Amino acid sequence: MAMLASAYTVEKECKLRFLELQRHKEYPYITYKIDRRAKTVIVDKCGRLGEGYDDLIAALPENEPRYAVFDYDYTTPDNCEKSKIIFIFWSPDKTGVRTKMVYALSRNQVREELDGVQIELQATEVSELDLEIIKAKAR
Repeated sequence: MAMLASAYTVEKECKLRFLELQRHKEYPYITYKIDRRAKTVIVDKCGRLGEGYDDLIAALPENEPRYAVFDYDYTTPDNCEKSKIIFIFWSPDKTGVRTKMVYALSRNQVREELDGVQIELQATEVSELDLEIIKAKAR
């Protein structure tokens, strides 16, 4: 199984889009998926300006894993505006075992390419992606 993970490369576009989110706030979120034929991790979707966390959740398929990053802007209790980048590993229960394994084994490789992530979440159902969980982790 370790060979499965090393067989997948992260396309340069993944990091480029991440840097655009991180440095220039060009997207509120990005989702990534594995292209098993090309044996690469590719950009699945870039959120449009004005979209938010609910739009990211809606973009996650019910029965396929995804990696995602979300630029979470918030205000601290002492009224300071902050931003943290959240890495989400979405692996729904409805996914086949082999697919889940491929995504799980490739997770660290993807995560290492996205330098600057401050919070990580892993979820198998939508309730585990509640915004209150992110708020609590951001404090």
